[in-house]
Amino acid sequence: MEAKGLACPDCGAPVASDSASCPYCKARLQTIACPSCFGMMFLGAKFCSHCGARTQAAQSTHAGEPCPRCKKPMDAHEIGGCALEQCSACGGTWLDSETFHEICADRDKQAAFAAPGVPQETAPTKDPTAYEIQYLPCPRCGDFMNRVNFAGNSGIVIDVCKPHGTWLDKDDLRAVVEFIRGGGLDKARADQAADLAQRQRQFDAELRTARADAMLAGYESQPSDVTIAGRLLRSLLG
Repeated sequence: MEAKGLACPDCGAPVASDSASCPYCKARLQTIACPSCFGMMFLGAKFCSHCGARTQAAQSTHAGEPCPRCKKPMDAHEIGGCALEQCSACGGTWLDSETFHEICADRDKQAAFAAPGVPQETAPTKDPTAYEIQYLPCPRCGDFMNRVNFAGNSGIVIDVCKPHGTWLDKDDLRAVVEFIRGGGLDKARADQAADLAQRQRQFDAELRTARADAMLAGYESQPSDVTIAGRLLRSLLG
């Protein structure tokens, strides 16, 4: 399918919507969905080229913080009711912890970041080993963030500072949203619940075996379940 043309938000030149940068002014480009009509537009554009809706600039006390990837000041934006900071140089996105959790939980908020036409039963995944491992500093506190494979199995590696927020490289926020809308997060949670249930069944079986072994050993004073459980935990942990 031929990519539709949009206008570069920096110089106004016509650019294909799938372009990573403007061929004229070389500005890095990132497409988002218009919060009004959900048509694709470039982040930073003042108006949607489809419906003409004016985009909103977020008022953030943290605007201008350094991008953890390229150290350039980030710009504040508001998309779909969500305040975020975005680096115009590398295309990455910074979200505070509350906003990121809201996007993960609210399908209406997700719609502003999802690519139209992506089947919900299929979600793109990325190979976390395809990129050089680099620990990034939190733009708020400066401490190195934790690299996390979102949902444990999505292949989308994000950088998390628990007290302050989450950093997502270019297009990773859209990939996270499409993973969630494709059922990936629900499946990951179901798999985790099944794994915990299996571990509990295994622990219960080993506890019964240990209790029976203690009785057969003819102890005058039988060890308590707490004592047996402690022994099992120590053996499981190593």
